[in-house]
Amino acid sequence: MKYDYIVVGAGSAGSIVATRLSEDPGTSVLLLEAGPDYPEFERLPDEVKFGYATATDVMVSDHNWQFIGKATDTAVPMMVPRGKVTGGSSAINGQVFLRGVPEDYDSWAAMGNDKWKFQDLLHYFRKVETDTDFQDDFHSSDGPIVARRFKREEWRPDQMAFYNACRAAGFGDSPDHNNPDASGVGPIPFNNPNGIRMSTALGYLDPARHRLNLTLRADCTAHRILFDGNRATGLEVESGGEKFVVEANEIILSSGAIGSPQLLMLSGVGPAAHLKELGIPLVLDKPGVGQNLRDHPSVWVDWRVREGYPLDGLAPRVQVALRYTASGSDLRNDMMVFMSSFATERVNTGGARMDALGVRMVCILDLAVGSGELRLTSTDPNVQPFLDYNYLQEEFDRRRMREMVRLCIKLGQHEDYKDILTERTAPTDADVESDDALDAWLRREATTGQHISCTCKMGPSSDPMAVVDQHGRVHGLQGLRVVDASIMPNCVRANTNVTTMTIGERVSDFIKEGL
Repeated sequence: MKYDYIVVGAGSAGSIVATRLSEDPGTSVLLLEAGPDYPEFERLPDEVKFGYATATDVMVSDHNWQFIGKATDTAVPMMVPRGKVTGGSSAINGQVFLRGVPEDYDSWAAMGNDKWKFQDLLHYFRKVETDTDFQDDFHSSDGPIVARRFKREEWRPDQMAFYNACRAAGFGDSPDHNNPDASGVGPIPFNNPNGIRMSTALGYLDPARHRLNLTLRADCTAHRILFDGNRATGLEVESGGEKFVVEANEIILSSGAIGSPQLLMLSGVGPAAHLKELGIPLVLDKPGVGQNLRDHPSVWVDWRVREGYPLDGLAPRVQVALRYTASGSDLRNDMMVFMSSFATERVNTGGARMDALGVRMVCILDLAVGSGELRLTSTDPNVQPFLDYNYLQEEFDRRRMREMVRLCIKLGQHEDYKDILTERTAPTDADVESDDALDAWLRREATTGQHISCTCKMGPSSDPMAVVDQHGRVHGLQGLRVVDASIMPNCVRANTNVTTMTIGERVSDFIKEGL
């Protein structure tokens, strides 16, 4: 059977694309997912179903691709969690339901993607959500993904102390971080109503499963895209040790910021010299595939807590966040700090998943100017690509991170913490005694904010590094799109999941409009 559309990856964007395209009963859609599928909510594993206590559990789960990345030349290899299950990373993530700032999307438009201005995307942000706290022009109450915030009376003592410390330091109150003008400290929006992780599998796919024109095949790994000249015609797929071919009028890659560029390059679409090194026959020289890798570099400021202070690994770990603009920066809200009420050691350096070290502030550079790259190391689709994040090469990035770490140390000295915190364990006083010492610590300790993106960036054909146009169509090829976090031209100043869902909604409409 030849389908109208094959969507590769039932993740944050792919589940939405398949759901929206199959709304037309005359359109046949095949949705492929490399991981398992759980059609019945009752049989959904707890680590996917529940939003808490999975921050470390999921790192070593079969629902995670378990990628490894390189942060800097001196950091230990870091774990890069990406979802391998229907719902994709929305099924294993921290459920922070945060939009970027309007300037993020307006900057995309300024790069030649004029249909991605914030004003044009607001409809789609609203289309995705049901916000249980705010009913105004910026929010919706009838979208598939339910978002809520912890009420002040629910905040743990260390979360309340963080809020008060930020306010005392001069930061404003931010009751709704998703308001376009928001900045300051306030409750984080989460897509976990009643503690249930509201993934795109639950919000979008489940209500659409009954459609006769939507076929979902789990446990299927796409090996390569098949071409007839410059037209994509199908896919070579493997499942349970058997290979087969599926065909469609259009192939839509929604395999994520790692999977989509990997599949393109395995299929002969990518930097010609790199593909030649691996002996991959060239279909189209696309130098931007795998380049422009963006993320949110993060470090942790850790404290021990006083004896008897409750550390509950099964309780919500993060409730409140600070978004602010670094001094001397013209990038609004380029910094973010989460207060985490349960700090554990990194699993990949021997940490036990539920052994608490204390509490921590998570320092996140929300708009780094540096970028990395993704390269193939093998022609085997089961071998992960090399992920070189290349953090902190730019002095502007290092300076802002130094400032944020020192800010967090100051916040931890607020009087509301005196009955909670004891000594600071990281960074040490020696680590912060000079800029050089702190830079060395930052390079050693930097890790992923888990928001890899931008590896197949969209832009006009005049941009030699653009992989797709603003409708997701791969430049120079027919019948092939990319629709996921990889097409962002630059990372947004927020967790990326809401934006990825919005990309799924936006491009679905482009496709329906014949664009």
